[in-house]
Amino acid sequence: MAGPLKFTVRRKPAALVPPAAPTPRELKRLSDIDDQDGLRFHIPVIQFYRRSSALMMGDPAPVIRDALARALVPYYPFAGRLRELHGRKLAVECTGEGVLFTEADADVRLDHFGDALQPPFPCLDELIFDVPGSSEVLGAPLLLFQVTRLACGGFVLGVRLHHTMADAQGLVQFLTAVSELARGAEAPTVRPVWGRALLTARDPPRPGPFAHREYDDVPDTHGTIVPLDDMAHRSFFFGKREVNAVRAHLPLNLRSRATRFDLLTGLLWRCRTVALAPDADEVMRMICIVNARGGGNKSRAVVDIPEGYYGNAFAFPVAVATAGELCANPLGFAVDLVKRAKGEVDVEYMRSVADLMVLRGRPHFTVVRAYLVSDVTKAGFGDLDFGWGKPAYGGPAKGGVGAIPGVASFLIPFRNAKGEDGIVVPMCLPGPAMDRFVEEMNKLLAPPKQDQQQEAFPVIRSAL
Repeated sequence: MAGPLKFTVRRKPAALVPPAAPTPRELKRLSDIDDQDGLRFHIPVIQFYRRSSALMMGDPAPVIRDALARALVPYYPFAGRLRELHGRKLAVECTGEGVLFTEADADVRLDHFGDALQPPFPCLDELIFDVPGSSEVLGAPLLLFQVTRLACGGFVLGVRLHHTMADAQGLVQFLTAVSELARGAEAPTVRPVWGRALLTARDPPRPGPFAHREYDDVPDTHGTIVPLDDMAHRSFFFGKREVNAVRAHLPLNLRSRATRFDLLTGLLWRCRTVALAPDADEVMRMICIVNARGGGNKSRAVVDIPEGYYGNAFAFPVAVATAGELCANPLGFAVDLVKRAKGEVDVEYMRSVADLMVLRGRPHFTVVRAYLVSDVTKAGFGDLDFGWGKPAYGGPAKGGVGAIPGVASFLIPFRNAKGEDGIVVPMCLPGPAMDRFVEEMNKLLAPPKQDQQQEAFPVIRSAL
């Protein structure tokens, strides 16, 4: 079996790209959803593009760099730097200094990455290079771009965002503006809206009657994940057949009500718990990301977010159960808990979170015996066209929360090598636990024993 792909990346020195025209010099406060401790890290996104012989676009680096400079004029806060005010309040000092940009070349072809591009990506640290001093929370560039030309004529665009500035949908909105300008537009289609007061705490703060157990202060007596230095990375593909196979394990009253997110999140939570084998009385948390915008569906919006808003607009509701309950009960138990947790989020819930942040010093959501799932299937990473067509892969570069591996997974839209559309989920677990995870999931991808008339479903498939 061939070993992991290795290649050399030659980078030019990183340079700051300022806005292409003068921008306001001012201090802009983030919202009280933006600046919570759990978002004070840089999150990497990666886009792979094929050579575009039809368009003959030439070198992508100057095209994207010039478009980036122009996009930073209306999106000028991205060109500033974060400052911390009284009460750990974060604000952007709009200095116009710019964002980091690196131009690079790699001696590898796109097809060397395999038929199905998926996390984990080889040499990721070379494709999104951590420029020394650039990953600090305060006083560092808020965006880092790296364009790496490939030997085949394609390229990789790596982007790293300071998460307090935007969520996935907000980042895609900005990258869409860059892509439109790269393709020759005079101005972005969507006008950016700052509007952070919309998700700012009330005066005085008055959290609602919500438990907010996602922010429980939990002592780490057994270790978050053990060991952290021997982690296995793997991605799993869920197409229509896999989703139907898992759904067949739910009770009839839940099959039609559970969304795909409910289903897969409950599945991942249960299988991961079985794999990690915690003590039966250990309390496990499943943190869900609920988009207050409604995930692109205004009828489902929690808060009336204006078009063009690019800040963080989501909550971290949490489902809670003991490891014993998760392992002993059928899958529907976990799925129902996920569904109930999501259902808590409304306008008052979002206001309550903002108020809680101010009163409790902007705490980090708990990562002790917790697992977080974020659905980016509707974020739009796969639609970003800088002139070379849509990406062969677009989306999160890896799982995890900041420097903590294994705590988070993304649901990423994906088309496998057979042309099947579905979702790919990167997982990170200790090696032996990964084997148990696959074994447990295979049980739930087979027909339930009580219904042998079900269609025969395949066992778990990789995205290959």
